[in-house]
Amino acid sequence: MTERDDVKKLVERHWNNRAETFDDEVHHGIHGEDQRERWLSVLGERTGEPPQRVLDVGCGTGVVSLLLAGLGHDVTGVDVAPAMLEQAREKARRAGLSVAFQRGDAEGLGVQDDAVDLATARHLLWTLPDPEAAVEEWQRVVGPGGRLLLIEGYWDHPEPRDEYEAIHGDLPLYHGRPPGELREFLREAGLRDVEYEPLDDPVLWGREPRHDYYAIAGTVPR
Repeated sequence: MTERDDVKKLVERHWNNRAETFDDEVHHGIHGEDQRERWLSVLGERTGEPPQRVLDVGCGTGVVSLLLAGLGHDVTGVDVAPAMLEQAREKARRAGLSVAFQRGDAEGLGVQDDAVDLATARHLLWTLPDPEAAVEEWQRVVGPGGRLLLIEGYWDHPEPRDEYEAIHGDLPLYHGRPPGELREFLREAGLRDVEYEPLDDPVLWGREPRHDYYAIAGTVPR
């Protein structure tokens, strides 16, 4: 195994271990109709008329995937952690929503070129050893004229926890980035028309936001 493989194995283990309780935190899961409706509004304003073909990368327990499906989009969720995917499938079943969930690596998705109209990811870039490769890969599967929509933030973790104690130094975006910096990162990665908006409404997070959260989106060049 290469060093990067070791990092990815620890990332997978971390999220497998957190799968059963991940949604319990109010800023992770959906806790009430007001929070759900607010997220539907945020996503609906940024994803276009349904049905779009959407790939939700790093889908975790399927929070964003299910919201997108609820808006009428054709959604596939991808995650590296099997335990997260189990939670996502069960939530989709209970909600009566048709979402395809599959295991995959954000930096090498195993999806055909130009397969989707939109790729989404929420709080994913900080977990990746090669975020540049990931954004390149997402552009490949979205294809020319498609869009990337990321929910991101700048949190400056005070101390690494659990598996991240060993690997945080191998993750270039571990602390997130201020929106202006991430915009430049995405522009340098090839995206066009990159814009961002703050997501500071407490309803979205179930509490006053403790970090700088924002939505940032760009277009894959033709």
